Amino acid sequence: MAKVVVLGAGLGGTIMAYELKDVLGKDHEVAVINKGSTYSFVPSNPWVAVGWRDRQSIEVDLEPVLARHGIAFHAEGAARLVPGENRIELIGGGQVDYDYLVIATGPELAFDEIEGFGPEANTQSICHIDHALKAKEAFEALKKKPGPVIIGAAQGASCFGPAYEFTFVLDKALRDARLRDKVPMTFVTAEPYIGHLGLDGVGDTKGLLESQMRQHHVKWICNAKVDKVEPSLLHVSEFNDDGSVKGKHELPFAYSMLLPAFRGVSAIRGIDGLTNPRGFVLVDKHQRNGAFPNVFAVGVCVAIAPLGKTPVAVGVPKTGFMIESMVTATAHNISRLLGGKEPDAEATWNAVCLADFGDSGVAFVAQPQIPPRNVNWSSSGMWVHAAKIGFEKYFLRKVRTGQSEPFYERFALKLLGIDKLKAITFDED
Repeated sequence: MAKVVVLGAGLGGTIMAYELKDVLGKDHEVAVINKGSTYSFVPSNPWVAVGWRDRQSIEVDLEPVLARHGIAFHAEGAARLVPGENRIELIGGGQVDYDYLVIATGPELAFDEIEGFGPEANTQSICHIDHALKAKEAFEALKKKPGPVIIGAAQGASCFGPAYEFTFVLDKALRDARLRDKVPMTFVTAEPYIGHLGLDGVGDTKGLLESQMRQHHVKWICNAKVDKVEPSLLHVSEFNDDGSVKGKHELPFAYSMLLPAFRGVSAIRGIDGLTNPRGFVLVDKHQRNGAFPNVFAVGVCVAIAPLGKTPVAVGVPKTGFMIESMVTATAHNISRLLGGKEPDAEATWNAVCLADFGDSGVAFVAQPQIPPRNVNWSSSGMWVHAAKIGFEKYFLRKVRTGQSEPFYERFALKLLGIDKLKAITFDED
């Protein structure tokens, strides 16, 4: 009997554990290591930050779910991975050994790379449920004393969709409160243009999102580098396309929410052969690390090179559809190895995204995520808002019940009517 350990229990790690258990059955042990026993549905955080959701509605206690499925669980969290010895040191002492490891830690949020940045300093965040609840407190203060708002994503960020979502969700919440006319809004982003999304755009995301910005009276600054943040004042350098400085901005704000750059978590960062300089895990086309062939990785922790040079550093997002594809491929490949065969499954790394705007939204499909693409499509409308709510309810039910079927693929096929978006390809034996 082999022991397969999943490090991390976020979107990728939780579904990874379920799929492994389904594929491997009772013949092999599956275990999960995570800091705490709570799964939180991060895509709902923009709604939490304006009071449309609370903590209880988007969280799941994983311990009883994993126990029902015969999956061992260690809620102490990992202190350090020692891949040369096939073991993980736990926070507070103790260790877990493994035969195969899937790293699904998600990122560490690099707020400290900018002076005065982050929820412990002068800006809000929606990257974590605790941050979103703090952002809601700041939103309540904004309603009592309206003033300028700045939303966006700092240099090195790779997750831009939530910044756009929150811009329009906040706009809707302020309109509902009859306060929008008292709150000028500016979108500040490292992207070279609105709708770049770290993907060089998808379909007409540039036109769609610029149009939405104009319709909602949101100004923007692209190619923006946040220099520092003082209480109520954002210092930004704006760059030309050739990398020269176009101008300096001092932007006063009563409320600000900017997404940070990501890096690998401390438990794996700096391990030679495992991670790149930012601490993201290096993998081959089978999600397998080259230096430690019994180690795989899925999700945001995976290293993906930027698409090309930009005046300000811009990362590449890992969307839920892509992550699900990584998970399915990894479960198949580990099963192959345990059966004495070589891995042959490759995740397709397609992107399907629903960006909710409170009462409308933008959806896009990129197949594959990195251009050139076979499918390059985007659209907008009220249906996106409804679809995002349905997605939230379905996925949380999936986590609560321990289901492992790939939801994103079915969702894309049924809702968007796009043929054969999924997923896994296999080499010929």
